[in-house]
Amino acid sequence: MPERETYVPRPIDTKGVSLPHPLERLVEVLAESNHDNWSAQRMRDGWTWGEKRNDDVKQHPGLVAYHQLTETEKEYDRITVRETLKGILASGYEIVPPSS
Repeated sequence: MPERETYVPRPIDTKGVSLPHPLERLVEVLAESNHDNWSAQRMRDGWTWGEKRNDDVKQHPGLVAYHQLTETEKEYDRITVRETLKGILASGYEIVPPSS
């Protein structure tokens, strides 16, 4: 059996990137979508809602609508979205809001 490589995460360096204020609304929209995508995949994999996470019977308390999550739980999705958007900007791309 081959020796496993040591995994060292190397995310895009976004320390010097700040999101323009207009993108904060987008963060919330995408955070909800991120949660919905995660939930949909879990459900396709046979998971259902449960009061406590139980991998043996595939139950998870996070399988609820985004607005029912605690602020702490929502923040996990927001962090993912913010870092993705900042990674896009750090990579030299622009995010242009729709014209009003």
